[in-house]
Amino acid sequence: MVELGIGRSASGTMEHTNGNSNGKASQLNLNVKQGEPTLVPPAEETDKGLYFLSNLDQNIAVIVRTIYCFKSDETGNENAAQVIKDALRKVLVHYYPLAGRLTISAEGKLIVDCTAEGAVFVEAEANCKMDEIGDITKPDPDTLGKLVYDIPGAKNILEIPPLVAQVTKFQCGGFALGLCMNHCMFDGIGAMEFVNSWGQTARGLPLAIPPFTDRTILKSRDPPKIEYLHQEFAEIEDKSSTGDLYKGEMLYRSFCFDAGRLEKLKKMALEDGFLDKCTTFEALSAFVWRARTKALNMLPDQQTKLLFAVDGRPKFSPPLPEGYFGNGIVLTNSICQAEDLLEKPFSHGVGLIQDAIKMVTDSYMRSAIDYFQATRARPSLSSTLLITTWSRLPFHTTDFGWGEPVLSGPVALPEKEVILFLSHGKERKSINVLLGLPASAMKTFQELMQV
Repeated sequence: MVELGIGRSASGTMEHTNGNSNGKASQLNLNVKQGEPTLVPPAEETDKGLYFLSNLDQNIAVIVRTIYCFKSDETGNENAAQVIKDALRKVLVHYYPLAGRLTISAEGKLIVDCTAEGAVFVEAEANCKMDEIGDITKPDPDTLGKLVYDIPGAKNILEIPPLVAQVTKFQCGGFALGLCMNHCMFDGIGAMEFVNSWGQTARGLPLAIPPFTDRTILKSRDPPKIEYLHQEFAEIEDKSSTGDLYKGEMLYRSFCFDAGRLEKLKKMALEDGFLDKCTTFEALSAFVWRARTKALNMLPDQQTKLLFAVDGRPKFSPPLPEGYFGNGIVLTNSICQAEDLLEKPFSHGVGLIQDAIKMVTDSYMRSAIDYFQATRARPSLSSTLLITTWSRLPFHTTDFGWGEPVLSGPVALPEKEVILFLSHGKERKSINVLLGLPASAMKTFQELMQV
């Protein structure tokens, strides 16, 4: 059964804190006047017919909304929408499936009907200067949602075109590009390559990385060959009744870890000599996994699962071609009892994450593709923390002719089982950790964030 829900992320008020203060989110009443949506088809004739999506694409067919803000001292925003729209027409010739529509194949899976109908494009104007919307690296769906166009009345993802773009002009001469894209079309790396190609096209440059569009290289084997346990799909019993906590008031916070705090975490992971090396991602993931487990007051024998994506591109054999247009990420997992995670040294949790990364090999990924083929199962989020890492994505490299974005980031807050890592600061050396927790648990989590 294919899952078609739109999967809108949670709404709520975001508070920003470094763990030491209790900053309230500023409320801006942003007024955005949207024009009529138009369709932007590819500039030239493109392939028609059905376009195959791999099982790695099927698994994460959710809508992702992102925003890029641009402002140049040399160039105003008068022709921003036209430049971006013209470039979209040209770049869609290379990325032609984005001009099609999602449908269901004969075997009940998502597939793209390459109709060349076009991406949806909207021009809009805001009633304020761009800097008045504040720091968009900390999602605020009520405000930032106005900078992305939502298809009115869409009941499921089949009714939302794979690419929807809105250009909003601000009174200061700056503008925002708000994108609504379906994750089944590409993962973060693929999406960034597309947006950067679109920017190169706007500047009259050839594509630095042309897309490799043949996704059949990730077809499942016939018959499917499942060689691993694949506990990412395992349903864990919620013995601790944490689900009940989530029925109450939710708080959303962001915690900033600067380079110094991240270094300290890595040192903590190595101090007992159990591990000989450790990355920032491994240390920070183990730290927040432990803190969230404690804050949710899980029973000692409660199993807890950590899920996170690993870039499979270099790990396939042979590696996926450069510019692979599709999802090349695979979910891996660590499962342990809450007691072990909390009572054993910090290095234990970090070691579990390292083992989960080592597990991702060509045979593991092929087995995961076949597992979906055989079971149509989706990863289970019961008693689970899913960490999504955007801190490594080169958002800052996109340039449509107005220079690099002054700000960029996601619109929505994460789902309740998700923690988001975003890079932060001028040199992107800091990481913002974003999450939502029941109010009762957030107080404990905030205390545990002191490093």
